[in-house]
Amino acid sequence: MGKLLLAPMEGLADPLLRDLLTRVGGYDGAVTEFVRVSGSLLPLRTFRRIGPELANGSRTSSGTPMAVQLLGSDPACLAENAARLATLRPAGIDLNFGCPAPTVNRHGGGAMLLADPELLCRIASAVRRAVPAEIPFTAKMRLGVDDTEKTLDCARALEAGGIVNLVVHARTKAERYQPPAHWEWVARIREAVRLPVTANGEVWTVDDHARCRAVSGSADVMLGRGAVADPFLARHIRAGLAGESLPPGREADWQALLPLLAEYWLRVQQRVTAPHAPGRLKMWLALLRRTFPAGEALFQAVRTLRGVDEMTRVLRAHGVPLPLPAA
Repeated sequence: MGKLLLAPMEGLADPLLRDLLTRVGGYDGAVTEFVRVSGSLLPLRTFRRIGPELANGSRTSSGTPMAVQLLGSDPACLAENAARLATLRPAGIDLNFGCPAPTVNRHGGGAMLLADPELLCRIASAVRRAVPAEIPFTAKMRLGVDDTEKTLDCARALEAGGIVNLVVHARTKAERYQPPAHWEWVARIREAVRLPVTANGEVWTVDDHARCRAVSGSADVMLGRGAVADPFLARHIRAGLAGESLPPGREADWQALLPLLAEYWLRVQQRVTAPHAPGRLKMWLALLRRTFPAGEALFQAVRTLRGVDEMTRVLRAHGVPLPLPAA
């Protein structure tokens, strides 16, 4: 049937949202936001902060295995930190060669490393030696920096470095998140390497998932922003693959989502300071509006709000089941 994985999404798929999305169901695994490695040996609390699931056997509350992603460019430093992370027994250790963010790329990290396949191999080889064989060691890459000239070389370099699975976000760094995703390149990479390849990029619907698998030839797909825009996407994909008919319309899904919005809003206030809490919820609503008409209405209603109390009042007025203030 193929695997469905929840993508690492810096600044978006935090532990709270990761927990809620995997609880809705349909996922075989998830990956944390990246842990930045830059010149020092990180304390264990850093890994636990990014991946609190490590305290639960490296699984979300619903039992979904969670790998921890590392981002950096120094082979020795990455290897040293991977060895320390391995003592926490993560469900997997993943390397980031796909982040297109300028703040990351200016320091030679993320997708910028795709300009140097030899360095990719040295990084992967160093980390492979540091990570026990029983911990899955994987990587995620884009198609290149500005073009696809070195795409296949990069994939082969990571394979030579010892990774056991490769996720391919089928766009270059320069393309960031602009459609389309070039799934045909995933097929070319699959022909160039012998390890399993997972397709990623621009899967927003059940139909997108089917087309992605058909074009890429990959049974395994990683869902990113599409999973945030439609928390039921993985579950609906599973139902479709099993031959079950999908429910018409989205109203039932929206009603099922409202308690999750309430839980997220309450928990995010415990995780970040009050001035930042509204922004976290707005980021999720900004994607939900793409799938749900009611999400568009709710986003517009809270778009300019900054205070926790006024956000709570508006959310409650739109059917989000939040508790009433004590009398």
